[in-house]
Amino acid sequence: MSAPLDEPTDERLVQVALAGDDEAFAALVRRHKSRVFGIAARFARSDHELDDVCQEIFIKAYRNLGKFRGDAPFEHWLSRIAARACYDLLRKSRRDRANVSLDSLNVTLTGIAADEFVGASEVRELLEFALGQLPAKDRLVITLLELEEKSVREVAGLTGWSEANVKVRAHRARARLKQVLEANPSP
Repeated sequence: MSAPLDEPTDERLVQVALAGDDEAFAALVRRHKSRVFGIAARFARSDHELDDVCQEIFIKAYRNLGKFRGDAPFEHWLSRIAARACYDLLRKSRRDRANVSLDSLNVTLTGIAADEFVGASEVRELLEFALGQLPAKDRLVITLLELEEKSVREVAGLTGWSEANVKVRAHRARARLKQVLEANPSP
């Protein structure tokens, strides 16, 4: 995102914020808030959780602002912090939801007759359930590749994994997702 000529660049705002101007960091937050919320919205299960994880992302960014080297755009650096915070959220959610059963959601994907109408909310609910059964790294790679439609290279940049590792993780994650869906036939 390029700033108009009369607005300071992200890099300039970082320098000013590091010099002690909190308003400069607030300007960075305003500028990148929608991007961070967009990333986190794919991982959070409620508005409250979304607000919490986004706040955590910006706190981490503020605390680590001195580590921003400027060799890549600020938006990429911030997106990487967001991806890692979302991964942490997934790991925590996985532990918290270890006892969730399919019956509590009362939906299935496999076994649905072709002539049955399945609304978008039911499909989303089932997808959230199935993704919730996966390990955090599997959910992260599927979310970034399939739902966020990031390239393998972008996912590698956000996660710190090699491109080959992203491809392998994605293949394994899709296989696990298929197993979860097949293991839960409709009642």
